[in-house]
Amino acid sequence: MKRLLLSLSLIICQLSFSSVAAQIKNPMLWADVPDPDVIRVGDTFYLVSTTMHLMPGAPVMASKDLKNWETVGYIFDRLTDSPKYDLSFSLPLDQQKGEGVGTVYGRGQWATSLKYHDGKFWALLAPNEAGSMGDTYIFTAPKAEGPWTIHSRLRHFHDATLFFDDDGTPYVFFGTGEMCQLSRDLKSVVEGSLRHYFQREEDERGLLEGTRVIKHNGTYYALLISHVFAPGRHRREVCYRTKDLNGTWEKNTILESDFGGFSYLAQGTIVDTEEGDWYGIMFQDRGGVGRVLTLSPVRWIDGWPMLGDENGKVPDTVRPYRSGMPETHIVCSDDFSIINSKLKKCWQWNHNPVDNAWSLAERPGFLRLKTSRVVPNLYLAPNTLTQRMEGPTCSGSICIDYSHMKDGDCAGFAAFNGDSGVLTLKRVGKNFFLEMSEQVVSLTEREKAVTNVEEKMVKGIAITLLYPKSKTIWLRITGDFQPGHNDAANFYYSMDGEKWEQIGTKDYRMRFDYRRFFMGSKFAIFNYATKKTGGYIDVDRFDYSVE
Repeated sequence: MKRLLLSLSLIICQLSFSSVAAQIKNPMLWADVPDPDVIRVGDTFYLVSTTMHLMPGAPVMASKDLKNWETVGYIFDRLTDSPKYDLSFSLPLDQQKGEGVGTVYGRGQWATSLKYHDGKFWALLAPNEAGSMGDTYIFTAPKAEGPWTIHSRLRHFHDATLFFDDDGTPYVFFGTGEMCQLSRDLKSVVEGSLRHYFQREEDERGLLEGTRVIKHNGTYYALLISHVFAPGRHRREVCYRTKDLNGTWEKNTILESDFGGFSYLAQGTIVDTEEGDWYGIMFQDRGGVGRVLTLSPVRWIDGWPMLGDENGKVPDTVRPYRSGMPETHIVCSDDFSIINSKLKKCWQWNHNPVDNAWSLAERPGFLRLKTSRVVPNLYLAPNTLTQRMEGPTCSGSICIDYSHMKDGDCAGFAAFNGDSGVLTLKRVGKNFFLEMSEQVVSLTEREKAVTNVEEKMVKGIAITLLYPKSKTIWLRITGDFQPGHNDAANFYYSMDGEKWEQIGTKDYRMRFDYRRFFMGSKFAIFNYATKKTGGYIDVDRFDYSVE
């Protein structure tokens, strides 16, 4: 009997643990996934997000259960409207000339809208730029994975959403309460259709933006983030609704909730399941990790989609929509095995890559990064390869064969942002040095041109002197984004991949700065030349874990 009771207890404990483990813990995606739009096609949810200056851009993520997400494609491989996208200008600012001067740090692709209509996927996005660089793109594809093609270019629409009415009439909702009708072929704006459908309240002195529009039971719903400055009111998600697009819209606050020790959150959308349940996906600013996604149930009350639990708060956990789905992730390890000579979809380049300066084929099982132009610093280096960092804690490491670096080359691994913690392997003559440094970039407000990089070398090691026969080094960075832990990064190196030594700043604080990068910190692998091109490194693997 005792043995039977013990067995039953173990089964109950296992079932209980399995139930807890199966829960979706908020943040649903504890990584930089801002400005989400989410749709469902059949049994699959698709999500797009903003990645600005990273290429390929406008990542499309998919999930069957709203818990396990993976990147299945990108809407474009690169943007080519300006040399800014190529990091081409490395001269001092006073020597630079022409409209292409600068970079697209914090600019590029913003707030993509994703729709499925008439058997096709549609995406609308507008880079946050002035002039023709900021024109709106409309892309289309037969499936979410692509291939995507440019369908049309229109005037700039800020934080816009594409919307197809029941009869197929297309509209764009954008800015703070603006809308217009598009031609049926989505190639022009219908003359005279531009108008404001609401006026913001007196205390909403910030923009109402991030518009997402759905239609449910014959009613149109426009969801927007609202910034208010009145006592007792906070950043919130508001909803406008109407039965008639040309009629009067009424308004309600559908979410006003802090969460997890951080301030109030908003901006996102709602999506239904095949069975008719609804979920809300909103982002929250969380410092160095960036803007993370939360998941909430939606309760329809008096015809309004109210987000959160019975108290209107974002819950700590949510039951997955569907159980038993395989575990997938948007950040992943990589041994760089050749798959059609293409990188895994979890990787993005900083600005457009130089295609002939990287390879998976020249040394199978390795990523080769070649120097392609002489540049003064990391922030102008081409072919820096990135992945997101994640909370609550994460760790990433790489193994580099540096035997083919040239004098003046700098290669390594960084917690990359406007303020970066950097592990740099430098070749000086015939000698190699490893340095941990803190680097801070200064950008012009308009052009995002790099005017200065302040580099503080915290710790340096003479690799050639200490390890004269070595040509391989392992570098590791950990990130701790738990509340109260100050978004701490720590840095390590190893000469054998087993024994690790910490180096440089302990608990380096990663920062989010909307005036420069406007994104969360990234793991970044880099290699650039400061004297002459022709050198290269081979990266054996990227190992990643998150807890």
